[in-house]
Amino acid sequence: MFEPGGQRQRPEVQLEEVLRGIGAGINGVLQKLGGGGVKLMILGLLALAAILWLGSGVYIVGPRERAALQLFGAFQTIEAPGLHWYFPPPIGKRTIVDVEVTRNMELGFFTTATGVVSDQEGEALMITGDLNIVNVQMVVQYRIADLENFLFRVDDPGEVLRGVGLGNPEGRTLKDVTEAALRQVVGQRSIDDVLVIRREEVQSATGLLIQQVLDEYQAGIQILNVALQTVRPPDQVRAAFDDVVNARVDKESRINEAKAYEQDQLPRAEGFAQQTVQSAGAFKVEQIARATGEADRFTSVLEEYQKSQEVTRQRMYLEAMETILPGITIFILNQDSSNNLLQFLPLTDNGGAN
Repeated sequence: MFEPGGQRQRPEVQLEEVLRGIGAGINGVLQKLGGGGVKLMILGLLALAAILWLGSGVYIVGPRERAALQLFGAFQTIEAPGLHWYFPPPIGKRTIVDVEVTRNMELGFFTTATGVVSDQEGEALMITGDLNIVNVQMVVQYRIADLENFLFRVDDPGEVLRGVGLGNPEGRTLKDVTEAALRQVVGQRSIDDVLVIRREEVQSATGLLIQQVLDEYQAGIQILNVALQTVRPPDQVRAAFDDVVNARVDKESRINEAKAYEQDQLPRAEGFAQQTVQSAGAFKVEQIARATGEADRFTSVLEEYQKSQEVTRQRMYLEAMETILPGITIFILNQDSSNNLLQFLPLTDNGGAN
């Protein structure tokens, strides 16, 4: 607002004029109503205030939410999803919480709202069972299983770094329980188990131990998953540990290759052995049959020889000569021709000499 002449009015003058106008309006109403009207107006204002106060007790609980109700600070009940009414403050209090959302707690590192990851070495450095130092980072996923216990059983100091306020056990309570459980599990195993060999066992054992302690505290938290993130030796000796890990990986690779070669060669060797056994069996049968045939032939010849020894002897002689003579040149000696030698020319071999 500007005064005539273009000059701007001071703020204190404006406030004074507004207050003066409000006062004048109230005085005018009171003069018209009289003394009884003042009481009536006050009662009306009180009634309106009461209606507004009672109306503020209406609230809605979402499908994934639950509402914890308190009366004069004392817990009363847990309200299911839907439209409800309860005494508004300061008589009553309601706390509506999403109990189905999966929440995360990071140990050994912290991710800011802008996505910047900051290592927390005080939480991550641990001693293994074989007295080595290892840097372990882990993420715990959890949800609220019992809202009453979650809100009223544990008085947690909260944690400013992770943005957790006072009272809820997902602050220092959950972090300290997780860190203690992980240190206990890592302290019972060698560094090889934590780094490479038995990471799944470390995760499972840590999750069970965390849940056991939280149940003893009645924290109302259910652990859904425990996942190891970065597991590495301290920066000062990381290069040496990396060499050892690479060597172990190479060792496992060679072992796997040897097993694969074994699985490939064994069936082949077994097949070749089976083939050799079958060939030997066939050769055995063949030799037995041949020997049996020769024995039967010799027996038949012996029987014929016993019947007619001279004839059989002559036949055997001729058969032996038939076997021997094809390899030599045959001449015929005719005594009637003055002992002249005549070469035997067979007629069955195209005239070739024998």
